[in-house]
Amino acid sequence: MRTLQPLPENPATALVLSGGGARAAYQVGVLQAIAEIRRQQNAALQVNPFPIVVGTSAGAINAAALACGADDFDAAVNKIASTWSAMHADHIYQADSLSMVRSGAKWLSMLSVGWMVAKWWRIKPRSLLNNAPLGQLLLNLVPLERLQALIGQGHLKALAITASSYTSGQHLTFFQGHAQLSLWERTQRYALRAPITLDHLLASSAIPFIFPAKALAVQSHQEYFGDGSMRQSAPLAPAIHLGADRILVIGAGRMNEPKADGQQQTDGAYPSIAQIAGHAMSSIFLDALAVDIERVRRINQTIALVPEASRSASRLRDISVLVIAPSQRLDTIASKHIEALPLGVRTMLGAVGISSSKADFKGAAMASYLLFESPYTQELMALGFSDAQAQREDICAFFGW
Repeated sequence: MRTLQPLPENPATALVLSGGGARAAYQVGVLQAIAEIRRQQNAALQVNPFPIVVGTSAGAINAAALACGADDFDAAVNKIASTWSAMHADHIYQADSLSMVRSGAKWLSMLSVGWMVAKWWRIKPRSLLNNAPLGQLLLNLVPLERLQALIGQGHLKALAITASSYTSGQHLTFFQGHAQLSLWERTQRYALRAPITLDHLLASSAIPFIFPAKALAVQSHQEYFGDGSMRQSAPLAPAIHLGADRILVIGAGRMNEPKADGQQQTDGAYPSIAQIAGHAMSSIFLDALAVDIERVRRINQTIALVPEASRSASRLRDISVLVIAPSQRLDTIASKHIEALPLGVRTMLGAVGISSSKADFKGAAMASYLLFESPYTQELMALGFSDAQAQREDICAFFGW
């Protein structure tokens, strides 16, 4: 059990949910376990355990859904869990064969006939997949019109959603919260106060190349945004800027991936497009979070060396961080469920090296982000629940339950 640092009398607690496409189902299982532990410990059930909620990519959707139910944490978790446990690919993107031809075939055409010929044919695809169904799912899952009232009633301090601007190259954190919260700006990233909308969630979760960019208003002009995990150098920073004294981080991938097991060892063959894309996605979604957690812990160690009098005269403060991340490789789990995807999706993914065979692990990392199918999401939720229960003592110490 890890010893947590002493906190202020009424510490501000933040929840940080990272990106990862379908991998975000893992976060839901962790939240279910936290809700159960909270009830068993007879905690103050009328108090929202996470007054500050920060989300990126698919984590932004979970974060927004949780924030919109800040007055009833258990009910909000149950609603999110019900959605993820019944998930199908066509809830997120158009997955029928005709749609695959309309969207995916354009990209495959460019790969096969070249960009110059594609330009001559006037092929200008915006994304590999059309995620129009996701908008309808969000209407039912995320009642954003409740946010301001929840903030006014004291159930929520802030909801922050991050996205990356293709237009400016800047990384933005849009937040809705208490009026006294201040804006911040750092190198290539800054905050903007704005009412959170469905477009912010669609922008933050727009996986590059896979889903289309989304236009958002930035002050007096419009910019196009994609997945918030891109160029996100400090995933924990928004929670800290919003006043968090302690942060619970739920990842969507192992913080330190072990070497592949015997079944996954390379055969020396040149990597497929799917393998390369999966590696790139892991870099986008996983690396920055692990590095930032290490950075915060190093800063905590440095602060501990500063005399109390000097520390109180500065803006430095210790941030208690608890991380819950998958204990198993999610790409290995995904390889068992690729055949659950609709035929049209499997056919298109097969063209870039993702096999439907359970014994073929190549490309499974790429599939793990797109496998919005209940057999996979339910297994990730079960893993999240189990991993959180295994850290029960740390969770209770973190909250003081």
